[in-house]
Amino acid sequence: MKLWILTISSAAFLLILSGCGSSPKPSSEVVIDKTLPIVKLTTKGTFVDMNAIAFEWKAIKDERVKGIYIYKQSMEVDNGELEHYKTLNNRFATHYLDREIKPNSSYTYGFKTFSKDAESKMSSPKVLKSLPVLQSVSWIKSIQNMPRTAKIIWRPHTNQKVKSYIIQRRTLKDTSWVTIATSKGRLNAEFIDRDLKDDYVYKYRVRVLTYDGITSSPSDIVQVVTKSLPISIKNITATSNQAKKIEINWDKSKTEDFALYYLYKSEESDGSYKLIAKLHNNTFVDAIEEDGKEFFYRVSAVEKNGLESINDRLSIQGITLAKPAKPSLLEASLIKNKIEIKWKSKDSRVKSFLVIKKSKSGWFDAKEEVFTGIKGSKFVDAEIGPNIDYSYIVYAVDKFSIKSKPSIEINFKTPKIIKDNRKKEVKSKKKKSSTKKEKELIIPNNDFN
Repeated sequence: MKLWILTISSAAFLLILSGCGSSPKPSSEVVIDKTLPIVKLTTKGTFVDMNAIAFEWKAIKDERVKGIYIYKQSMEVDNGELEHYKTLNNRFATHYLDREIKPNSSYTYGFKTFSKDAESKMSSPKVLKSLPVLQSVSWIKSIQNMPRTAKIIWRPHTNQKVKSYIIQRRTLKDTSWVTIATSKGRLNAEFIDRDLKDDYVYKYRVRVLTYDGITSSPSDIVQVVTKSLPISIKNITATSNQAKKIEINWDKSKTEDFALYYLYKSEESDGSYKLIAKLHNNTFVDAIEEDGKEFFYRVSAVEKNGLESINDRLSIQGITLAKPAKPSLLEASLIKNKIEIKWKSKDSRVKSFLVIKKSKSGWFDAKEEVFTGIKGSKFVDAEIGPNIDYSYIVYAVDKFSIKSKPSIEINFKTPKIIKDNRKKEVKSKKKKSSTKKEKELIIPNNDFN
């Protein structure tokens, strides 16, 4: 075979030198000179391949010979006669390589020498059949259940002429095969296909490509089903009654290769969700400083290869505990040199009240005091002075120390002179005078209802 490869290469080289072309052609009025030598093939003067047929003949020594006419007929075309195919313009040529050959096809060849004015008799016709198409790899296998990946392995081809492998793919929806990759090297017997769809069927086959451009028949077909996504998380719940936090819970994942939970959060149900936690447990507490703050959550399961379950079909709303209802101010009075403020609250969550007192007697003389833990619905301020501006705001407080929004602000100014009511009470007892209370009603600047 090595000898033939060298012979074919030499023939191709001689063809280039001899200028194989369309001129001269056999004359339409054939003049046969029986004395011209007839082309005789050597003992092993033919060689067939899948896409080529080569010839070797004995050297032509007659100096009258200018070249050789080559005749050819495809057995697929039945016209009964050989037709002129090529001309070798050099009598010293002893080889010819025909590359216009189809695999597994029969051809008939004939040869004539020609001189300046005549042609020799036709050589004995030679019928040759090209080799069938090279068979592809004899064994091929697919690796199943890989995440978004398919792996194909095969046994290296035994033919030393193999240059590379052509990998073709199709899906159940495709009507034809598509070449997706070429794996170079006869001993390279693996291909990995990436970025595939989840839980999807792909079919693969392999063709062999030789150094002389021959493509083999396709191999057996193998099928790959990519790994499915993890099972989606079910029964997600989020609290709406806890102070400064939202607790999210969900059912445990039933995915076989489970690794982690991914928790996503957004301020809107159809907004942009941000990954806030990667968890092994099926519960999470989201600490939030705002009261009555609303968020939306999504949870997905992730398996050990990084495949993540679908999570955008279910969003759960969670809300931190809202502030208690603010108290409604009813009345503010100046009684016996004391300011008395009354309010009401209908919120059952309220456990106490907080009062903020502000006083101001000049531009730069301002003061603020906070009174906490007030039970009931009244606040009495005995620490007041004459001719001072006072203001009061009341907050409701629940058991979690969550403050309500502020009540309306009540403002008033004390008189320039405040009488000592305690002394008057002592004198009135001696004189047995009326026990009627002296009361001055202070109307706040704002409507506290």
